[in-house]
Amino acid sequence: MPRDLVRRAARRLRRTLTGTHPERSAPAPEPLPVLGYVVAGGGGAHPASAHVRVVRRVEHLARGGRAEVRQVDPQAFVDGADETPYRVFLVQRDILPRDLVAPFLAAAAARGIRVAAEVDDDFFTDSGRARLARAEYDPDRLASIDALVRGADLVVVSTEELAAVVRPIARRVVVVRNALDPTIWTPGDAVVDDDLPADEHRVLYMGTLTHGADLELLRDVFTDLRAWDGAPVRLEVIGVTEEPDDSAWYRRVEVPDGHYPAFARWLVDHRQRWRAGVAPLRDEEFNRAKSDLKALEYTALGLPAVVSDRVSYRDARAHGVVAVPDDAGAWRDAVRAAVDAGAADPVAARWVREERTIGDDGDAWRSALLD
Repeated sequence: MPRDLVRRAARRLRRTLTGTHPERSAPAPEPLPVLGYVVAGGGGAHPASAHVRVVRRVEHLARGGRAEVRQVDPQAFVDGADETPYRVFLVQRDILPRDLVAPFLAAAAARGIRVAAEVDDDFFTDSGRARLARAEYDPDRLASIDALVRGADLVVVSTEELAAVVRPIARRVVVVRNALDPTIWTPGDAVVDDDLPADEHRVLYMGTLTHGADLELLRDVFTDLRAWDGAPVRLEVIGVTEEPDDSAWYRRVEVPDGHYPAFARWLVDHRQRWRAGVAPLRDEEFNRAKSDLKALEYTALGLPAVVSDRVSYRDARAHGVVAVPDDAGAWRDAVRAAVDAGAADPVAARWVREERTIGDDGDAWRSALLD
């Protein structure tokens, strides 16, 4: 066979085996969509709400190779210095100064970039605003959130109850329930804690300053409370209130300085300090929009969670978390039982692990932003 015929036959055989054509180059891969996010802080140091609702999720998205993510300087974007081809912006709460909201939305619209607002509290009802004002939210911050929610293409919220509050003023609302990042909430070996006296049991209550009024619900629960074994039960509080310690019924715990991942890892490492966790909620309009995050976190720590029997904890209650009505006696019995158990309910632990962990909680967040 002539040599040129041999070469042509060899080329045809290669094309058959590899499915390629020597004259055609492989198509360039599709560029990843770029998600820009606007949150407080930077360099990994952000408020807890920013980590929970935004930062941990965008980092998971980037690790999975499903998007390129960038924290955005909103002023640089408005000024035209940032020319990144974003597909969508995710803007959290009140991070935009009030006078920058309209220019930011206008600049995004001019470049065809969708804007999603992220809110996880009731910033909109009169009672919600009054409660936030007591937690040092000034009127400009509340006005900023209101303007953002009204102007955004999409609003992402944490509960169905909050969605009902937001829908009358938003164009579109999507509910994405809170979930925990397994890279920081998966327990390893607990550290040896020198502060573990054998003469008392400890119960954890942690939260932001918006929960100061809820703490008072526990006064009659923990005053002189003793476990079934006769040992005193001591409430330990992280955050929640800036009021001076009332040593008669709770103790304030100071944790090492650090942003949310470091705080969460400290809790995970020192989880043997506590026998249970509690999450009281007053029956107030503001609280009806609250999420079940505390039940998730306590359960991830391996602690039995005792919570108020409110709509916020409806799903948690259905998965083994103990929900208690507004009765001090019922609370005391529930706390005693939790202390006696000393470990999270297996059904609750499986629920958190399989349904309320980032990566295992569905695709609603990603698809709402990028599809």
